[in-house]
Amino acid sequence: MPILRIIANISEIPTAQWDALTGGNPVLSHAFLGALRESGCATPETGWREQHLTLWQDEALVGAMPLYLKNHSWGEFVFDWGWAEAHRRQGLDYYPKLLCAVPFTPVSGPRLLAPTPELRAELLRSALRLAQETGVSSLHCLFPAKAQAEEMREHGMMLRQGVQFHWRNPGYADFDAYLAGMSHDKRKRIKQERRKVREAGITFEHLSGDRISDAHWAFFERCYAETHRQYQAPPALNLDFFRRIGAAMADNILLVIASRDGQPIAAALNFHHQEALYGRSWGALEYHPGLHFETCYYQTIEFCIARRIPLFEGGAQGEHKLSRGFLPETTWSAHWLARPHFARAVDDFLRRETRGMSCHMDELNERSPFKQPG
Repeated sequence: MPILRIIANISEIPTAQWDALTGGNPVLSHAFLGALRESGCATPETGWREQHLTLWQDEALVGAMPLYLKNHSWGEFVFDWGWAEAHRRQGLDYYPKLLCAVPFTPVSGPRLLAPTPELRAELLRSALRLAQETGVSSLHCLFPAKAQAEEMREHGMMLRQGVQFHWRNPGYADFDAYLAGMSHDKRKRIKQERRKVREAGITFEHLSGDRISDAHWAFFERCYAETHRQYQAPPALNLDFFRRIGAAMADNILLVIASRDGQPIAAALNFHHQEALYGRSWGALEYHPGLHFETCYYQTIEFCIARRIPLFEGGAQGEHKLSRGFLPETTWSAHWLARPHFARAVDDFLRRETRGMSCHMDELNERSPFKQPG
């Protein structure tokens, strides 16, 4: 029988053993989660207290669940503010809560890091038992893979659906081959957007591995902070975080740099492995029509085509991605609430929300930019 240990600092877990359970997903890696902690981005002081569940067999890590005790709902991308407000109106505390997620990262993937159904079930039972024993209001798991979401449902958690827009690569020869499958007006619009960027004298560089220098990270952080300032949103990440991931996992990073007249003006940060690429953050020091789409989407699509990467997840929200070839995909989250009357209310809400989401997905699919068969 494996032994359960709750780890309050991921640095206490051997890197190779943790990474062996992640399936190569870079944003679940020991380096990524460790950089969030060591840079001060996800720490107890910022409301992210590590409570990672781990299963050990003869000192070998055989299962893990990235878990945090949280006293707010920032940085999650699955919104439960209404549930927190309902607790407050009843004079009850919603925080702290337990959260299984990758901080500030709406990327789907495994959350029960274990190779067998039995070990995954043990992780779920342990998480629910911890929630009950510590008296938190709730346990949430964000962006699990669909199969694991179903496992969570079997253990009594309620499932919630969301939507993101993902680009699929069936094996395009080049960007023109990708455009050839689109309707005439959508293809024309993308070509016009790309032409405007070229005519503005803007060029692009794709950087990975040791080609990314400290000066590049300093520039990216400047762009990232400036864009957050424009939207009056405090940046969640900092230069120390970017430097740490640059040192530890640069081969899983694509940094796209846009320059005009030899001077860098914008940048986009992506993470990738053999199975997928994840667009995460961007920023710009100048505005140019089409610059955002070119830097964040079209350049990255070209990278995926060249590397034969089959999936590009463009991040949270953004119906504007639909007309640029990103199709709607269902995302999942799983929820357990300690108080039965709140659990019943949330379950009723989720049933109604799911029906609405189904209609919304149908409407989005009807707006596909690709040519219809026949």
